[in-house]
Amino acid sequence: MEDVIVNKVAESGLLTLDLEEYYPKEESAVFDLKDHLFMGLILKEKDYREALKNLDWNIYQNKNVCITCSADAVIPVWAYMLTATYLQPVAKEVVFGNEDFLHRTLFLKNLSKINIEEFTDKRVVIKGCGDKSISETAYVEITKLLRPVVKSIMYGEPCSTVPIYKAPVIKK
Repeated sequence: MEDVIVNKVAESGLLTLDLEEYYPKEESAVFDLKDHLFMGLILKEKDYREALKNLDWNIYQNKNVCITCSADAVIPVWAYMLTATYLQPVAKEVVFGNEDFLHRTLFLKNLSKINIEEFTDKRVVIKGCGDKSISETAYVEITKLLRPVVKSIMYGEPCSTVPIYKAPVIKK
């Protein structure tokens, strides 16, 4: 009798979800207000407005942009708002915060586009290893999105998983 090799992982009915597929791919840029401060400390309204008016905003065309100030200066809220009015027409996405915050925001936005209904009553493995560093924020978000509809959530690889969630069995 011939030994038949059976792929138990393939027959298990597990769906693998690779978060790398939702990793932000677009180009990003930083708008740092420190570049527009007098003596590196003070924001002068008239000078700032003039600088924004004369800036070539096309360098931010179709990019995801975070607005920040890396200098230890007190920046009035209106300065960030004013910057956003110039960026919004040209940039793909505009957020206040550093590059890490921008990346997390874009990642969450990409995850929100997942059709969760495709995972209804399925056993899902959230892939745990890959080429890109995936933040805990993304893993928590996908867990929140999937938990209401799936049979189970596991973390890792189909051949070696850590159980995360199992829906209760409802007796009829």
